[in-house]
Amino acid sequence: MNILLTLLLAGLTMVGPLAIDTYLPSFPAIAQTFDASPIAIQQTLSLFLFCFAFMMLFYGTLSDSFGRRPVILWSLVLYIAASVGAAMAPSFGVLLACRVLQGLSAGAGSVVGRAIVQDRFSGAEAQRILSHVMMVFGLAPAIAPILGGWLQVSLGWRSIFWFLTAFGALMFAFVWRALPESLPARERHPFHFGVIAANYWKVLCHRQFLLLSVAVGMAFGGFALYIGSAAYFVMHILRLPETAFAWLFIPLISGMVIGSGLASKFAHRYTQRAQIWISYALMGVAAAVNVAYNHFFAAEVPWAVLPLFLYSFALAISMPPMTLIALNHFPHNSGLASSMQSFIQMILFALVSGLVAPLLFDSAYKLACGVAVCLLASLLAWVAAQQGEHI
Repeated sequence: MNILLTLLLAGLTMVGPLAIDTYLPSFPAIAQTFDASPIAIQQTLSLFLFCFAFMMLFYGTLSDSFGRRPVILWSLVLYIAASVGAAMAPSFGVLLACRVLQGLSAGAGSVVGRAIVQDRFSGAEAQRILSHVMMVFGLAPAIAPILGGWLQVSLGWRSIFWFLTAFGALMFAFVWRALPESLPARERHPFHFGVIAANYWKVLCHRQFLLLSVAVGMAFGGFALYIGSAAYFVMHILRLPETAFAWLFIPLISGMVIGSGLASKFAHRYTQRAQIWISYALMGVAAAVNVAYNHFFAAEVPWAVLPLFLYSFALAISMPPMTLIALNHFPHNSGLASSMQSFIQMILFALVSGLVAPLLFDSAYKLACGVAVCLLASLLAWVAAQQGEHI
């Protein structure tokens, strides 16, 4: 039963990454179709990410009041409709509007999925389940741009959005048939604006929660830099074709998958604090090697992507324990806390990939330095979160 739940939650968490990564190889083709500039095409990603982050503020709260299943199902309906609209878009404006709707609807699975784990499990078991979810979900960003490249070459960019439509419909069917409600009606919170606003304020005022969320978000920002720069990094810096995105995404995501699997085994063997310090040490080594390599050598495969494997591997070790440490501060508002945590992390992801990446993606060395700066900011937030609290 836990295996089925893990696969289902991982599938729901994949909805967002698939919508982010699958169409990256199609940037030049979409620009040609609508006679749009590269900066305009970048906004189809940036606006998606900002909307994705914004709605994460609300999905957890809505699921605390109306149940987990209804929120996921209605979000999938909107996502499917937006994906159909993008596939049939007659103009760039329509495509942009559909990307906004996709962003507003794609995040429910990841937010509510965390709350479902909190509903049903606790302690090391919760960390183990969350690690397994992350391990399976990590396949999406690895597969997505590779699949997108082949769909682009074979059938054109519109076929990518038809694929997203089909995946959304498949997840709707699985949720409808196989995902039970994990929050009984008697445990739900009334949907009163004043009470909800007070709960949000309580979470916002919790210093450790905010710092831990920022620590995860900024560490993931190093990952976000390469996601936001993927099209330019692969096709211009590495000088590879649109079918070669695997050179970037397989090291990034295989590191995440292997690290997540290891984190699930660490859950019963090491303290959460020990896991996190191990992770930071390894991320520091990866960032330093990345900066040194790109300072002395021109970027080429495989050397330019090997440090990214180590970085994502180390990041995956720390994400489950840091996520749970933060959520455990609010055991009776797990949906709301998950929403706030996801919002903070995704808004940082959106800022880094949408605004910072375009400033750095013309140089592999600049990108490597950007990763190091994100990691330093994450480490400072983690150290600050421990002051005055035993973790």
